[in-house]
Amino acid sequence: MRLAVTGREGQVAASLVEAARDRDDVEVIAVGRPALDLARPDTVFTALEAARPDIVVSAAAYTAVDQAEDEKDLAFAVNATGAGKVAEAAARLGIPVIHLSTDYVFDGTKHGAYVETDPTAPLGVYGASKLAGEEAVAAANPRHLILRTAWAYSPFGKNFVKTMLRLAGDRDEISVVADQWGNPTSALDIADAILHAALRLKEDKNFAAFGVSHLVGSGDTNWSGFARYILDTSRELGGPYARVREIVTVDYPAKARRPANSRLSTVKFASAFEWTAPQWRRSTAEIVSRLVLREARQTNIQLNQ
Repeated sequence: MRLAVTGREGQVAASLVEAARDRDDVEVIAVGRPALDLARPDTVFTALEAARPDIVVSAAAYTAVDQAEDEKDLAFAVNATGAGKVAEAAARLGIPVIHLSTDYVFDGTKHGAYVETDPTAPLGVYGASKLAGEEAVAAANPRHLILRTAWAYSPFGKNFVKTMLRLAGDRDEISVVADQWGNPTSALDIADAILHAALRLKEDKNFAAFGVSHLVGSGDTNWSGFARYILDTSRELGGPYARVREIVTVDYPAKARRPANSRLSTVKFASAFEWTAPQWRRSTAEIVSRLVLREARQTNIQLNQ
């Protein structure tokens, strides 16, 4: 099976490429700029056609949540129009599209985990652009699987885990909000789930569960609890450590509002694909270990040069 994933630098794209290296049944081709630029819709079909995929994974996106408030047109061009063009290209190629979306399509006011049929109500431009992208993907390709995920982290790119480890190298204490809750989700787990789902979609052309599903790590926490676990794990490995001071959202002003509750129910995805993500602490520990040990190896190399 051959997958084309949009974007080269993103966490999920990098995780998919890495996951495929250890498998003989899957090949992943990362297609990104300048060959494929979601802000230039005319580039999309040609780039994906050249990749000759069996399935397209639409992972590239505009993800600068606060900056999107000032760059609404660009956010919608990439996340809505561009995503729709990716799905349209997959439809023209006669193949399914797996599109990644976000918890930001919800306003975070629900008590408990959101299910796929809950009303959407994005709080800002980023969430609105991603919701418009979901609608564009669904309209362009009936064989679509839209996966809403949240709080993604990995050994790649910029993410919360890497930020906490970096800050702990410079500070004794880090302030982290405690009144926003969600499901920390490893991009490595997202990649595993996508590969699992893609094999099913390739084999079943009349798959009955096309549509929207939620895909996040098992278990929930708040940002401060997530940070504390990251740093406690790092300390056990001899890596950087800092105390976590709990604050509330109003103490950390940002241009874009964040959902207070980003918990997502994964019952639908688990039922359709018989796959459930590992507990978030387990996946977090694996990635923290990888990052801390990699930093230690690099330090040793520099000292021995």
